Amino acid sequence: MAAEIVNPRSDSTTHDTAGTTGPIGADEPFDPAFALHRGGKMAVQATVPIRDKDDLSLAYTPGVAKVCSAIAEHPELVHDYTWKSQVVAVVTDGTAVLGLGDIGPEASLPVMEGKAILFKQFGGVDAVPIALATTDADEIVETVVRLAPSFGGVNLEDISAPRCFEIERKLQERLDIPVFHDDQHGTAVVTLAALRNAAKLSGRTLGDLRAVISGAGAAGVAIAKFLLEAGIGDVAVADRKGIVSGDRDDLTDVKRELAEITNRAGITGSLETALAGADVFIGVSGGTVPEPAVASMAPGAFVFAMANPNPEVHPDVAHKYAAVVATGRSDYPNQINNVLAFPGIFAGALQVRASRITEGMKIAAANALADVVGDELAAEYVIPSPFDERVAPAVTAAVAAAARAEGVARR
Repeated sequence: MAAEIVNPRSDSTTHDTAGTTGPIGADEPFDPAFALHRGGKMAVQATVPIRDKDDLSLAYTPGVAKVCSAIAEHPELVHDYTWKSQVVAVVTDGTAVLGLGDIGPEASLPVMEGKAILFKQFGGVDAVPIALATTDADEIVETVVRLAPSFGGVNLEDISAPRCFEIERKLQERLDIPVFHDDQHGTAVVTLAALRNAAKLSGRTLGDLRAVISGAGAAGVAIAKFLLEAGIGDVAVADRKGIVSGDRDDLTDVKRELAEITNRAGITGSLETALAGADVFIGVSGGTVPEPAVASMAPGAFVFAMANPNPEVHPDVAHKYAAVVATGRSDYPNQINNVLAFPGIFAGALQVRASRITEGMKIAAANALADVVGDELAAEYVIPSPFDERVAPAVTAAVAAAARAEGVARR
């Protein structure tokens, strides 16, 4: 069976969108978002026909028993004779949903459905939304471990920090399938791809750049670590209380570890202090960066203000001082959008039945994504569009090749 993108208007008995009422009733104004979501955004469809008793006997009993027995004797056959190697679980507890925060598992489902159809649309990967009624890290881990036999990979989604780090680490230790927290690593991959191209455009390398990240949550921590892995010159991370540095006594374990590997320049104080002379600003926190702080950055700086819907630095302000500007919004050039990464990353990992997703696979994904831009590279085009049909195949191939090179591929 395969998860399929369906048009909710195709079934008038269950998806009545012909009226003009809102989500509650006639007193509510018409809203196309509610019309599109009525009845959900996805369904399950069989990949084989059941037309007669012969089809039934092959798809179900008695024919299915032969396949079950073969898998029982040779467990690796599950990848060939079920959907396991083609499907990802999209798992959340609803604690960090988009910019809405802790809204609970039921309210998270429209986002998880959306994630699932993006997997299918952009990567050809089937995905199943799973919203869990617990926020306990160990309960989430135990639940996912017990569900894992049905899936080829696990995409963790919208789980708040710092629990998300612990949950991902424990699942990676216990499972032999890819576990990927997209809020962390998908964001980091796309950010690195755009930054590589921005540096190339300006005749510099990553090693020439000093970056400042606003936000020490899941995305900020992952981006900082990933940029260091990729060879950036220096990176400092700021949270609400200022630069994450070793002289602070209020750091969590995650931030303490971050302080040990970042901020080689030894900057202390505020985000604004760190931005003076910086080459790169990366915003994954919300809030507003004062214009004088942006103006204090180095000539030819890059501003990646990725908060939605309101970037930390408005593009009109950023363009006054920066050579390259990126946001998380689709109505401005250079959108840092995770859909550029996660469908191809999982497609590549599943293609070779990878046991995990390595740093090398993520770097390969970032490089492939950057290379799609090619000779079209320009200040307003350092990252391709999510609708560029070259993206997913390029990322898929690069990730699969990296998995084989790193010894985590099983075919």
